[in-house]
Parts: sequence; C-alpha cells; structure tokens
Amino acid sequence: MADIFHLTVGQARRFLLIKQGLLGARLFKGREGALAYVRQAGCIQFDPVDVCGKNAELTLLSRVGGFEKKTLRDLLYKDRLLVDYPDKELSIFPVEDWPYFKAYRTNSFLHGRRFEGLEELEEQALEYIGEHGPVSADSLPIDGEIFWHSSIHWSGNWHGRSKAARSVLEQMYTDGRLVIHHKTGTRKYYDLAARHIPEAILTAADPCADDMERVKWRILRRIGAVGMLQNRNSTAFLGIPMTTEQRNAAFAELEREGIILPVSVEGVRIPFFIRAEDESLLYDAVNNGKSLTPRCEFLAPLDPFLWDRKLISTIFGFDYTWEIYTPADKRVYGHYVLPIVYGEGFVGRIEASADHKRKVLAVKNVWLEPGVRKTKKLIGAIERSIARLARFNDCAPDTDALQYHEGK
Repeated sequence: MADIFHLTVGQARRFLLIKQGLLGARLFKGREGALAYVRQAGCIQFDPVDVCGKNAELTLLSRVGGFEKKTLRDLLYKDRLLVDYPDKELSIFPVEDWPYFKAYRTNSFLHGRRFEGLEELEEQALEYIGEHGPVSADSLPIDGEIFWHSSIHWSGNWHGRSKAARSVLEQMYTDGRLVIHHKTGTRKYYDLAARHIPEAILTAADPCADDMERVKWRILRRIGAVGMLQNRNSTAFLGIPMTTEQRNAAFAELEREGIILPVSVEGVRIPFFIRAEDESLLYDAVNNGKSLTPRCEFLAPLDPFLWDRKLISTIFGFDYTWEIYTPADKRVYGHYVLPIVYGEGFVGRIEASADHKRKVLAVKNVWLEPGVRKTKKLIGAIERSIARLARFNDCAPDTDALQYHEGK
C-alpha cells in the first residue's frame, strides 16, 4: 500500500482546480485543447437544454481558450474524433474509447431481441440508410408504433408503445450499428457507424477481459474526470453498472496495483484517491500553486467538477443544486444558474439567458456566497466573464437589470 498524502483543505482545493484547468494560465487551447480536455475527463455529459449554451459547450468554454461552439461540432461530426454515446448518461467521449463499451452494446443488442417485429424493422432501416444516407425519426419511412423501450433506462417492467421509426433508430444507435451523423437543434440524424468510425476501432476486441477490469477502467476514468474521489456511493459513478462489493474490490485492486494513490484531507475521515499519474501535479499544487493567477469561470450545471456534490461541499463549502427540475415555487435561485469559480474557490452563482433573436445575453442575478466581499476586482472579473459568455453566444451583454445579492 502506498504512503498516504496528507493535505490541508486549501491544498486539496488548489490541486482540484489546477487539475480541472480552472486556476492559472489556461492549460487547454483551441481545437486540440478541447480534445485534450475531453480525453482527461473521459467524457462530458450532453444535455440538450440551451439557455446560454449547452452543458457540454459550457464545460469546454470554462477551460479552453478560444473555444467556439463550432469547435465541438467539428470534433463530433466532421473530424469524428469524439462520439455521442451513453456513458455517464448521454455523453461525449473520445472515439478511441469505443471498444471499451462493446459489452454495453452487446447487452443492448440482446435487449432489442425482446421486442417482436423490431428485427425486421431494423433490416428495413439499414437498407434505407445504406442507400439514402443519414435519416431522422421523421425522415425514415417506417410508419406506425411498436412495443419498445431503450436499454439505457430499462427496468424490465415497462409496457407501452412508441413510434416505430424512432424506436428502431435509437435501438441500433445503442447497439452501435448507427451513430449520430449530426444534429439540427434537438433533432438527431443517424448514419451507419461503419461510415464514420475507423474499422480498426469499430471491430476492436473489448480491451477489458472481464467485468472487474471494466469496472476498474471506468472508476479510474471518473477519478481522472473529477480529480479525486472517495470509495463510496457517488453520482460521479453514475452509469457504471456495479455493486458496492464490486466497487470496493475495484478500488482495492487499483490501489494495490499502484494505479491510484490514497490522499487524506484535514477534517475528512474517509480518504480520497487520485490517479498515480497526477502525483507530480499534486506536488506542484502543494508547493507552487499559490503563485498561480486567479481566473473567473462559470461552470456548466453538469460539469465533471460538480459530479460529486458532496466533495464540492466538503472541500469548498459550496452547495449546488441544478434547479431546472425543481418546481418554480420551491427554487432558491433559478432554473438555470451557473456556479462561479474565482481564484481558489466558489464565490457565487449567476443567472444568464441568451435571446438569440435580439442577440442579447440578459444577466439578471449574481448571488455571492456568504463571506464573499463585493470588491471592484471581483466585479470586474465577473463582468469580463459575462462579456466572454455573451460573445460565445453571439450576443451583446445586457446587465441593466443585473442585481448582486450578497450572503444569500
């Protein structure tokens, strides 16, 4: 067992922020930087809601210098270096990770065999797409309904009917026979995977010999996404099919093999674990991090940094809930509010909405955390980030109605 690293809360904060690329000079720049960050995170979550940018776009904007929405579209649908596929729910990840989900695709295929008549519809769809190219559920000439449900949320007791064209496309997408060719708004167009994923990747064997190796790979990936995690139930592990016993065994094996290293943080009883490859980064954060230039960034609601809300609360004293699904009368802040990171901590949250018709980014509220002073330096940093978010949305910032709330 490796010697345990002992960190103060401040050192843990600094390590996490540096690892995330949120403190100091930007580690990630341009197209290559966006790809490098997704590779570091393993995956970033996709969500179609677009209030001031979609979740995946906002995640990259906060890290990647010069990032534009087109950059992500090109990586996904032109360069094909990234792929849309279920991981931590619907996600975007590097195409080279495709072989690791072979067992998932096989299970999806077997799941599809539960539904009478689906196989015949799949043959029709494949023939049509092969001849005519990408299709959406509205353009695929398959009419009617079918008993079907996606394996992504399959519980075994669902009964109902769904549109046949949508069902067959989503089934073959989850099987890996189709990929998303492009999106128009929220509408997805599908094409044959063989046309867009290199054959060597598409036909590669599963790199994991068994379920335990697969669990270990995915746990290690999530540790890399957040920076450090504890061996406990966490939404950071969402989408990994594993029992508590499997998770305990995976952590034990990864530590025994020297792939992860234990870290203790003052005042926290349960140890954290970092990837062994981040050991030098940890030393730098502890010894040299204080000289790094602070940045002000707005985080996406499903940002990898926020995947373990308990970690954020414990280390940073910041509690965040995405209130989009909270009834309006029970919301504390708003339905789409972004956390604000400045320097070595969370200083508040912001409510901004892009009106693309008027080309205006309306900023209504900034709530500062208790103990955070409304200084000229902080306000200046927030306003510069507002201007950057407005440019990102091809808008002008409108802060006429902006209110700063202190110590809510």
